[in-house]
Amino acid sequence: MVEEKIRFSDAELAEFKELIQSKLEKAKNDLDLIKSAYLNDLNNGTDDTSPTFKAFEEGSETMSKEANSQLAIRQEKFIRDLKNALIRIENKTYGICKVTGKLINKDRLKLVPHATMSIEAKNMQR
Repeated sequence: MVEEKIRFSDAELAEFKELIQSKLEKAKNDLDLIKSAYLNDLNNGTDDTSPTFKAFEEGSETMSKEANSQLAIRQEKFIRDLKNALIRIENKTYGICKVTGKLINKDRLKLVPHATMSIEAKNMQR
């Protein structure tokens, strides 16, 4: 009988930590870009253009601000999820499905390193 692993080895955890840290760095840079785009939107006035164009521009600007705001919120959640994954690595609980208690597939974790549930558990939710 093959004994089922209950957690990833320290070497595997170190690999995941590296992956998560690089994704976290990129996510923080992306958030900075989103925020600077939002701030830039606030500074692009349409004072010198025709009234018709100005109306279109303001409508577009409102949509753009909302979209940027939504993007920023999603990005902040992603960053928080990645930081939580790093904490689970430190606690050596990383990669353990919170529903089944089994190890999450390594390929899934490489694609979604902040995953807390296995595909099996995800499918049970539907």
